[in-house]
Order: sequence, then C-alpha cells, then structure tokens
Amino acid sequence: MIMPQESLIVEAVPVFADNYVWMFACNNNDYVAVDPGEATAVSQWLKERKATLSHILLTHHHNDHIGGVESLQREFGAKIIGNKADAHRLPTLDHGISQGDSLDIAGCQVQVLDTPGHTVGHVIYKVADALFVGDTLFSLGCGRLFEGSPQTMWQSLQKIQNLPDSTKIYPAHEYTLTNHGFALSLEPDNQDLLELQKELMRKNDNNIPSLPTTLAQEKKLNPFLRTEDDEWAAKLGLATKSPQERFAILREKRNHF
Repeated sequence: MIMPQESLIVEAVPVFADNYVWMFACNNNDYVAVDPGEATAVSQWLKERKATLSHILLTHHHNDHIGGVESLQREFGAKIIGNKADAHRLPTLDHGISQGDSLDIAGCQVQVLDTPGHTVGHVIYKVADALFVGDTLFSLGCGRLFEGSPQTMWQSLQKIQNLPDSTKIYPAHEYTLTNHGFALSLEPDNQDLLELQKELMRKNDNNIPSLPTTLAQEKKLNPFLRTEDDEWAAKLGLATKSPQERFAILREKRNHF
C-alpha cells in the first residue's frame, strides 16, 4: 500500500498481531522506519525493494516498538533517533531529540512533538502532512495511560488537535474496529459512525488497513478529541465536567469496554 504525499511515500509493514511499522521516504529509495518492533519483516520488505534504511525513529520504549531496532541497525547501519529524556529505556541513540526539534532525515523534514501520556517519554513525528503518532492517538481512540495522567494525555492530544485538519494520522496499531465499537456505544445513532462501520468492515474482510486516518475525521468522530464539545458532552451526561474530566471518564470507560 503506497500513499504519495507530495514528495513523501509512506508504506505499512505489518508485524505481530496488529502493529504497523511505518516506512517513509522522500524522493529516493532511502527509507526511514518508525517503531520497528520486529526486524525480519522490515528487512525482507527492504530487500524486496532493493532499498536502504538510513534511520529508525522511536516514539517510546515498549518492546513491540523497539524489539527489532538493534538487528536492523546491524544489518543496514541505520541511525537511531529517539527522545533523549527517555534514552535510558531505548536502544542506544545516535541522536536524542525533544519537543520542537526539526531534523533533516534522508531528505525529509521531520518535526518532533512531545506527547507524554501513554508513557512519560512518548514523542511523535510530523513529516509533510503525515503524523506518526505511535500509541498516543489511534483511529477513534487513544493510548492507554500506562505512566501519564489523564491531564497529561489530554494536553498531548491538544497538540495534535492544533495541527491542520488535513494531517494524515499514522498510528502504530490496527485498533480501529474495536475503537469504533466503543465510539458507537456512546452514540448508537450517530449516522457518520454507522456509515463508517460499513467501510471498516469491508476493509477488515479484505485485509486492508484502516489507516491512515485524517485529523479532520478524528476531530469529528473520535470521542477523545471531542471533550471540548459541550453539546456532545451533554448527550453523554458530562455537561458539568471540564474537558479534562470528560477525557478521564471516557478513558476509564474505554479501559473496561
């Protein structure tokens, strides 16, 4: 699956049960891998295309995101980039980054956003109109709060919401159908969700990724990006709660869905 975005090409390498390793390149056959939790599939993908791997970008330290890093580095000589504040939990970094950094990687301009919540050291990467969000944001969902507080995650999601609506969102997991079920449980009569369900089922039946999604769609349908909508919150009985409190309540509900 190839998705051109001006000079940017993005492809998905599926690994494990539901992870995606996102591979991107700008104007050449020199790729960057985001969160390679497994090396074999990525290595085979690169060899089939006679492509090189110049860099590996890491969003956070969980093993399903870093497990293939050292093997790929040995095989391809790729440089490893990750959050310097969380370096003690990551493979040895060639370059540590933090909020606001802008990098030129393999001809791509990469911007860094700090998004703690899923873990305290989580970062995400913006390349052209693509946003590689790791486990911060999913289609119709968001990451579990393993280390951060609801307030922290809510603030991280605000950073994403402030980006252009045309931003394409590339999460690290195929969780869309399950997240859709949760969103629909909150709004069983939402016609947009009901229409989307048909498309998601078609893609699932044909083994087609549901991703990427767009920020515009997520702002419209993702419960975790709608907590400032007072009219919507009133329908859920949350009118008296603050946006941050609404988020915390919804995240707890999702934990037990």
